[in-house]
Amino acid sequence: MRLATIDTARGPRLHVRGRDGYVDLADLHGDERLASLQNVLDTWEAAQDLLRAAADQPGTPYGEADLAPAVPSPRRILCLGVNYLDHAIEGGRDGAPEWPESFVRGTPSVARPYGRLLKPALSSTFDYEGELGVVIGRGGRYVPAADFLSAVAGFVVLNDGSAREWQRAGAQWGPGKNFDETMPIGPEIVTPDEVDVTDLALTTRLNGQVMQSARTSQMIVSTARAVEYFSSFTTLQPGDVIATGTPGGVAFARTPPPWLQDGDVVEVTIDGIGTIRNTVVAEHDPRATDWPWQPSAARRARA
Repeated sequence: MRLATIDTARGPRLHVRGRDGYVDLADLHGDERLASLQNVLDTWEAAQDLLRAAADQPGTPYGEADLAPAVPSPRRILCLGVNYLDHAIEGGRDGAPEWPESFVRGTPSVARPYGRLLKPALSSTFDYEGELGVVIGRGGRYVPAADFLSAVAGFVVLNDGSAREWQRAGAQWGPGKNFDETMPIGPEIVTPDEVDVTDLALTTRLNGQVMQSARTSQMIVSTARAVEYFSSFTTLQPGDVIATGTPGGVAFARTPPPWLQDGDVVEVTIDGIGTIRNTVVAEHDPRATDWPWQPSAARRARA
């Protein structure tokens, strides 16, 4: 099944890909609670028959511009870094990390799958990172890799847009990964019965040129082990998203680095899941002028 949150005259509503279009789940079953993805994820196992019934119905066509983020308000975005060997090496490491690099994103960083990718006013080194995302359904604690699909609702395409100078200014990556509208998520949540994510092609294009080309089988920590890892120290909740890391080919490793600029178009495709396409829009905020926190400066502001 394929689930999408679609902007309608009544606001964003959960739809299921049916025949020739999308089916409004709440309208089909006469239950407005089903208009919310979060409500469906909170009752994931019980909702399966309702979702399957919708997938068998004729649907309404919608355009790309109508699609909201596939997960509009993730409870958390749990992210792996340096999870492909070629990306580790291009970043200056001798080999694979001995322990997973991880960080957390917040909901304000989420963006639409076919909307703008907001270049922060405080960043001149804004980078792309095409990734596979995992949407948590039932969730749980201590989920073994062999049983990871029991915790999962489906899979999405992500672009982990990164303000590199902010990422590198301190020991923690969080600031560079949490600017508003820098992580598009979509276009749909594809359930595990439709796709096997162990060996899918992932491609990132910048203005039509291929910048990243890899397979999910090249991950250092597989999708299954990523669920196992994060569930080791936190209970995975319905509506959490796991970002599984990006392969080599990012801007910072190229000479000269093709930092994202206003008007650039970034596409990330994962076979079997879909494509997201975003136009970079430079943030213009007068408050950013002479802002005291500038990681590119030699000194740091002090409170």
